[in-house]
Amino acid sequence: MNQKQIDQLVLQMENYLECWKQFSHYVDLARAKKFGAEEESQFLEIKSVLTQELELILSVVDYGTPTREEVHNLVSSAPSIRFLSELTDGSLRSMENQWHKIYINWQSILGQLKVQQQQTRSKSLWHSLFHRG
Repeated sequence: MNQKQIDQLVLQMENYLECWKQFSHYVDLARAKKFGAEEESQFLEIKSVLTQELELILSVVDYGTPTREEVHNLVSSAPSIRFLSELTDGSLRSMENQWHKIYINWQSILGQLKVQQQQTRSKSLWHSLFHRG
């Protein structure tokens, strides 16, 4: 990957992780039972973005985990905030645990991409310094 592609992917991953944070926020709203129709609509939108962006990201990188199935299972196990609000505390904690595992894996991938980004920048800098022509 060239520098521009890596920079774009890092930005895409950072935005994707923000969507994961929002997913967690909606789980918190479900636990507190403080949500309305607007939050339900936004939750559906976040799930759509998570699913669609997953495909874009996996088309470029494949680190093995989280898998497409892990993400799909989590997203599909949360059809609505109302549904989540009716889960037992244990079930909700289990979902949060799944979310956390996936979130940490995405953070790790982002870290690896940032290392690659720095290495590519360093190579580019050295190339421009020593290969003027």
